[in-house]
Amino acid sequence: MRFDNVRVPAANMLLGEGRGFEIAQGRLGPGRIHHCMRLIGLAERVLETMCRRADERVAFGKPVSEQTVTLERIADARIMIEQARLLTLKAAWMMDTVGNKAARAEVAMIKVAVPNMACKVIDMAIQLFGGAGVTNDHGLGAAYATARLLRIADGPDEAHRNQIGRLKLRRHRMARN
Repeated sequence: MRFDNVRVPAANMLLGEGRGFEIAQGRLGPGRIHHCMRLIGLAERVLETMCRRADERVAFGKPVSEQTVTLERIADARIMIEQARLLTLKAAWMMDTVGNKAARAEVAMIKVAVPNMACKVIDMAIQLFGGAGVTNDHGLGAAYATARLLRIADGPDEAHRNQIGRLKLRRHRMARN
């Protein structure tokens, strides 16, 4: 979009001239928390689907749910989801109590951690489903595509990791001095 010769009345300015990026940045934190909450819900649904399939599917003469690798994957998924949930809860709590700017490291952390967790949980489910996991019958491919997209949306993992690293180094240097 391109705007030529557009004037905004002073009474309609939100923060002031040239501060549009600042306004947009202020909305990113809550939006990122929302994305992460949705992905945690998606991972929960996938884990439930995985548990049902583990009980129903038989391989090598016994239910897949009795195989150690399946139990470990289900346990790992449960642990990863809980870790992501708690980190997201902390980021939301910080945003509510100390504001967007002070919570930016935690928001960046969930932006990296939650989509990666969801991709891993969904991948484990696909593996458990076998060939059926990559068909459209169970929705796992679509779930993976959604989780993978959110590793890019609102900035790639690398950009958020760099921000987390810079913030950590800044705090370390301030504490040292």
